[in-house]
Amino acid sequence: MRVAYEDMIKRFEKVLLSRGMDGASAKLSATMIAETSLEGVYTHGANRFYSYVKNIDDKIVDVSARATPVARFGALERWDGKMGPGNLNAHLCMKRAIELAKESTIACVALANNSHWMRPGTYGLMAAKEDCIGILWTNTLPLMPAWGGKDAKVGNNPLVLAIPGKDGPVLVDAAMSQFSYGKMETYKREGRPLPFDGGFDGEGNPSRDAAAIMESKRPMPMGFWKGTSLALALDLIASALSGGRTTHSIGSELEKEVSQVFIAISLSDLPDRAAIEEKISASLADLKDSVPMDPDNPVRFPGEKRKSLREENLRDGIPVDEKVWEKICSL
Repeated sequence: MRVAYEDMIKRFEKVLLSRGMDGASAKLSATMIAETSLEGVYTHGANRFYSYVKNIDDKIVDVSARATPVARFGALERWDGKMGPGNLNAHLCMKRAIELAKESTIACVALANNSHWMRPGTYGLMAAKEDCIGILWTNTLPLMPAWGGKDAKVGNNPLVLAIPGKDGPVLVDAAMSQFSYGKMETYKREGRPLPFDGGFDGEGNPSRDAAAIMESKRPMPMGFWKGTSLALALDLIASALSGGRTTHSIGSELEKEVSQVFIAISLSDLPDRAAIEEKISASLADLKDSVPMDPDNPVRFPGEKRKSLREENLRDGIPVDEKVWEKICSL
């Protein structure tokens, strides 16, 4: 089914207001989640809204708590999320990193004790809109074995890189596993195989069966050993900068009290800003000039499809699995 963008915002907002969230916060949170689905990232938009609200109902997330600064060390600020709504805390911290970057070119806000931040790319786009490079990531509960192991020890720790450009921002938003758990949940629900091997089944065989991979808790890291190495490094850096938990100390039951990093670098402050833009544009044009393997699918830069998906979904409504929408309406 398809749901109009404004109707989706109103539905989400109504539910959040009923849980005691103040009006401005409910509007912002609802809009960020609906916009995620609007731009085609369905796994972290409407598909995740039910679990977001369930965490509020289960008192895991404090609907009234907001992140606050606790210390500053030069260009680095530490904030405490107090287990408030994850996307509101992340929005607040990215906004602060951008403000500081406008003062000193580069800034970092490190956040401890946050809940799930929903779509990571949202905050990278915030930086790009302000002519800043955005670099941000989070750790998670243990979701993936270290390379060579069988039991989950590392997070899939999503990393975002956002670079402003006149043709639209380059946006890399990637978990350290080949497929995020949200994406695998979609394939499992729809009964479709993954397009590539996404992990290992219970017997250790490479598999495209999302259900089998989720049951074994053995998703395939991107780049094999490189993926788990990068996941571990991101985890340790996030904990060190924020003073918060590592994946190891988060534990394996619930994704709570995670550590996150928000870095903003203001390009407006650099004297060769025009030359930077020319190099970005030339690089993207060269990339798009690639000879495609499939003539019907030209090569795109990361994040380029956002615009066309947004236009289509504004026109026709946002695609939503009927069962997902029924659960949302039940709230």
